Amino acid sequence: MARPSNVEVLGRYRKRVEVAKNWRREEGYDDTWHRLIDMYRGKQYEYASPEDRMTVNISFSTVNVIAPSVAVNYPKITVNAAKPEDAPRAIITEAVINYWWKHYKVRPQFRRSVKDFLIVGHGWLKCGYRYVEEAKVGSDDDINDAQAPGGTSTSTTVVIEDRPFVERVSVFDIFVDPDATSMEDARWIAQRIKRPLQEVKTDKRYLASTRSEISVLGAGVSTDRYHTAEKVVDEDQGYVEVWEFYDIVKNTMCVFADGADAFLVKPMPMPYTFGHPFLMIRNYDVPDQFYPMGDLEAIEPMQRELNETRTQMMNHRKRYARKYLFREASFDTAGRGDLESDVDNVMVKVIGDEPLSNVVVPFPSVMTPPEFYNQSQMIQGDVANVSGVSEYQRGALPEIRRTATEASIVQDASNARAADKLATIEGAIALVAHNLVALAQEFMTGDQVARVVGKDGAPLWVTFDADYIKGEFDFDVEAGSTQPNNESFRRQSALQLVDALAPFAQAGVINMEKLAARVMQFGFGIKDPESYIMAPPPPPGADPNAPQGMPQDPNAPQGMQPQGAPQQGMDPAAAAQLADLIHQHQQSGA
Repeated sequence: MARPSNVEVLGRYRKRVEVAKNWRREEGYDDTWHRLIDMYRGKQYEYASPEDRMTVNISFSTVNVIAPSVAVNYPKITVNAAKPEDAPRAIITEAVINYWWKHYKVRPQFRRSVKDFLIVGHGWLKCGYRYVEEAKVGSDDDINDAQAPGGTSTSTTVVIEDRPFVERVSVFDIFVDPDATSMEDARWIAQRIKRPLQEVKTDKRYLASTRSEISVLGAGVSTDRYHTAEKVVDEDQGYVEVWEFYDIVKNTMCVFADGADAFLVKPMPMPYTFGHPFLMIRNYDVPDQFYPMGDLEAIEPMQRELNETRTQMMNHRKRYARKYLFREASFDTAGRGDLESDVDNVMVKVIGDEPLSNVVVPFPSVMTPPEFYNQSQMIQGDVANVSGVSEYQRGALPEIRRTATEASIVQDASNARAADKLATIEGAIALVAHNLVALAQEFMTGDQVARVVGKDGAPLWVTFDADYIKGEFDFDVEAGSTQPNNESFRRQSALQLVDALAPFAQAGVINMEKLAARVMQFGFGIKDPESYIMAPPPPPGADPNAPQGMPQDPNAPQGMQPQGAPQQGMDPAAAAQLADLIHQHQQSGA
């Protein structure tokens, strides 16, 4: 069988992308995602209306309660060697990956993807490697010499960037095999990138013959993403849709653009050892469906019903405005002004002798049905049941008074669902860390520097190259490291640790200096606890030059200290003082 030409392969890939577009459009995925995004930002009515309408954006509240509980802090990534000989490199790799996560601003991209994960149901991350170098003239003197007649200068190539990167990709710009039910059985994946035409034509990574024939398709955003873009004549304002197509079965990748009849980059083996560079964070999986559900899709009907209920309540309140029927001939201009005045205790002059009951009577008003308020509360309760976000997580006080045990049970039930999301997020972080290290092992050149935290909290700088991080590693995320820090809980845990170890301290089996250091460091955030700890003085009569903890009598049995020798750690009085000090700090911070 003859090998297909590049033209045939390009036509095959274009057809796959077009089929994926039609599939998403027919299944209504794009419309659903747009609707959920609009619902999050409070744009929850499809058409304009001359009447007043109320929006109670509980969707915004739901997403922004869950998101900080799973991805607010920098993660603590741990690296363990898969082989014994890689153990020393695992220590350096762990310090490097945690430094990269902060220094290369991975967290903002990851948090944006988590927001997609909650609103739409899934989020996309792309891991790649960026190498940028630039030719520069050596110095100002070299520039002056070069500008002089017959002068020459020495140019130097400077590496601007040489590092892995992580970026969030819009859910509208990733297309997958329509027959897939997960990333494990997907046969291909493609990314649509909107780039200015002039930028594409000057990109030297693309074939020159193909770049020259690309024409302008449209201005603004992509046509399938929001609204249809009209064709433009000015090429400086035009955009081109460039496609990165990854054939997972053949393990190849290529690049092509709409408006060109040839590849910008011909099919080539995938450049990454781990395959395609995309990572999908999945929320609630639906059986036999590729795209999962988000947190807003389940509460969308209740959100719309709540808006309708509040709108009806607002309209009924407007109808309740008090009005009066009066006989116009019974009031002159001054009397009518006094009647319409909102000033208290005003005397209204009435003309004639007609009974007052026939002059002014109140107009019957319509009261707001109390069932409306009950219905609104019922809808909010349904939202809490479906979303799993309790009133405690929203920071609201319940209308029903509960005991501490009942509140703890409700909170534990709510935390169970948050723990499931947290496990998903931590698994995604570990996979991103694996890909970043794999990219650095494959493409990094030269030496680089990473900042780590020393034992006393002072920063240390570690120089490393690709050989320092070579090896096979297992990546994990310390449980709960991405959750918000609860200072009260942390201090309470430190106090409980001291209380639990108090009997052991009295028995002299606990090193109180190290215990005090841990309590100050992890309970109160003190970076250099050793500077606060003073060694206990030697007992009276003891030789100050003798090694502490060693028996002074050479004839004494080993393992026993003579009377008067210092015990290891603080005495019970010092332990009690330490516990009182922690208790005072805990009370002041509560």
